[in-house]
Amino acid sequence: MDPVLVYHNPVCSNSRGALETLAGRGIEPEVVQYLKTPPDRAALERIVAAIDDPPADLVRKDKRFGELGLDADDYVTGPAVVDLLLEHPELMQRPVVFVGDRAVIARPPAKVLDLLGA
Repeated sequence: MDPVLVYHNPVCSNSRGALETLAGRGIEPEVVQYLKTPPDRAALERIVAAIDDPPADLVRKDKRFGELGLDADDYVTGPAVVDLLLEHPELMQRPVVFVGDRAVIARPPAKVLDLLGA
């Protein structure tokens, strides 16, 4: 099996659920707590390229997004999303799970099963 990598936030139930789904299948992924170790430009570009979702889906449009006075229409392209997440990694949707070169935003956590072919 290809290596599994999870961009994880331990306070997020979806993120914990994705790890539980993997553990239930005997998979021990590499885990990156992206708030402690934010992804660099190359890693963010890899994520944007690997997910099937539009780049805008990688951005959390939550309370923090509003506090920053941001406009969702400004963050629809890959480069704009990457620039935003470099400056504000807390706005990255989580978890992002890679299996090899393919990735999903695992919301809900069962989306991990798509990558595993289950």
